[in-house]
Amino acid sequence: MSPARTRLLAGAAALSAGTLLLAGCSGSSGASSGSRDSINYALPANFTPNWILPIGTAAHLNTNNISIANTLWEPLIAYDGSTGEIGWNKAGSVATAADFAPGNKSVRITLGDRHWSDGKPITSRDVRFWFDLIKANKKEWAGYNPGQAPDNWTSFEAEDDRHFTITFDKAYNPQWMLANELSSITPLPRHVWDKGGDAKQVWKDLNDAAKNIAGYEKNALWKTISGPYSVKSYSTAGKVVLTANKKYDGGEKPAVPTVNLLPFTTAEAEKNALRSGTVDYGYIEATDLDQKDSFTAQGYEVKPWSGWAITYMPYNFNNPAMGAVFKQLYARRAVQRSIDQKSLAEVVFNGTAVAGYGPVPQGQASDFVSKTQKDNPYPFSTTAARELLTGHGWTEQGGVMTCTDPGTGAAQCGAGIAEGTKFEMQVLSQSGSAVTDNMMSAIQSSLAKTGIKFTIKTAPVNSVLAQTPQCEADQPLCKWQLSFFGTAGSWYFPAFPTGDSLFQSGGGSNFGNYSNPEVDKLISASTTSSSTKAVQDYSAALAEDLPVIWLPEPVYQISVVRKGLGGFAQDSLANFHPAQWKWTG
Repeated sequence: MSPARTRLLAGAAALSAGTLLLAGCSGSSGASSGSRDSINYALPANFTPNWILPIGTAAHLNTNNISIANTLWEPLIAYDGSTGEIGWNKAGSVATAADFAPGNKSVRITLGDRHWSDGKPITSRDVRFWFDLIKANKKEWAGYNPGQAPDNWTSFEAEDDRHFTITFDKAYNPQWMLANELSSITPLPRHVWDKGGDAKQVWKDLNDAAKNIAGYEKNALWKTISGPYSVKSYSTAGKVVLTANKKYDGGEKPAVPTVNLLPFTTAEAEKNALRSGTVDYGYIEATDLDQKDSFTAQGYEVKPWSGWAITYMPYNFNNPAMGAVFKQLYARRAVQRSIDQKSLAEVVFNGTAVAGYGPVPQGQASDFVSKTQKDNPYPFSTTAARELLTGHGWTEQGGVMTCTDPGTGAAQCGAGIAEGTKFEMQVLSQSGSAVTDNMMSAIQSSLAKTGIKFTIKTAPVNSVLAQTPQCEADQPLCKWQLSFFGTAGSWYFPAFPTGDSLFQSGGGSNFGNYSNPEVDKLISASTTSSSTKAVQDYSAALAEDLPVIWLPEPVYQISVVRKGLGGFAQDSLANFHPAQWKWTG
């Protein structure tokens, strides 16, 4: 997720994240349709919130978790697209200024005159508390990538309650540091959360409390907040009720007293809620665009929500059965050439997705995408895909390509691939979406033409993330081969689309353990250079090296919003911002 938010949609998500009940909806109750004291917001199907702590871990990068946490505890620097373009949203931030020193080796942060909901001031000590927790537990933090935050933050020096300086190990691009690293910091209520003991024990206590979803409503840990809303209720089924924080003294005053976040088991259940008028802010799938008029006739507006994201299926390079095959570039090329992205975007997504050929989002114009990525180095051709396999020691047997010439020669199967190995792979895919189901079926058919057997198993997105972690080949949980959690985009980036979390060796959301030393150098260069060429070089390298299966990038969702609900822009980073919602008519 980003992951966070960088996150997965999970998501991770996210990523996302990215992530995303009437018959199956525990959240269908709530304020009646059209009430001006509340808003009913539909969460993506099977994308239930499950983590309140404003510190992401790998299994909890669902974007909904991040959006809720940011509503309770405002980030130091809210860098998002909530105003209509990606940038620093100072109204939703605790910090008011970030002044980089000459040479860009440190930054001095100024905090606003802000208070916790219990009346205590928010101070540099609350930021230091976050800093120390992350320093001591970095490997468990989903935002961690070796060599980057917090490794590259060499010191934290507080001048007074509202000013502190973070020093870096070298000069960095200030925009990258602000948007991708400093934006990950969340001031935490040290006076409530620090129960004594070392940082590792405090981390364990907080994470243990966060695992107890049923206890969120009553646990005092979650009552001291800085954001515009507090949690009134939070069910294990995913329904979350937010209530305005009357003690909030920041810049995004909540306009609606109650926000109901409603979970759904399927997209169809959510659409039924829209049809019955019990949802104020929901969504339809691309396959439903032919029904647009029926929703507008009910008093809704239909608005595509574009995302700054990429969509993909990660390979598990450490899978004991297929990892050796996945490590062969010719094999990954054969898979990629079997994916008809143009048809998927036009037919399955009804024209609401664009093909994605690399690690930089292509749904929105930017200077970050390389010509190599734009031009699609591996155009769809199952004939070419078959030739890649037959030219490397594979022969079709019973409809499935089988390694008949093992070895490491130029025309052989490759290192670690035994004779008789069948090109069979399974994906664990996000459930609850007809669009995703249709895409997986289409991919299954085209891979079959190449001679690759592709089986599909589905689960809710939180389960997909939990069952497809980073792993070593000898671990029982390393049996997964491919993972898909991207119905609404797999990974939503911060403003600078660097691959540190996703594709750097050891990256916190590098689920498949992809590793390429040359790519690591390119990623590092993209974080220090202010030139877009560094990011373009990275874009070109991964468009060619295929660390994952690139797939079409859909809009985050096609929103269906009740007329009169406004005051906000749909954040391209896939966050939602309840404090910006208001009834305007």
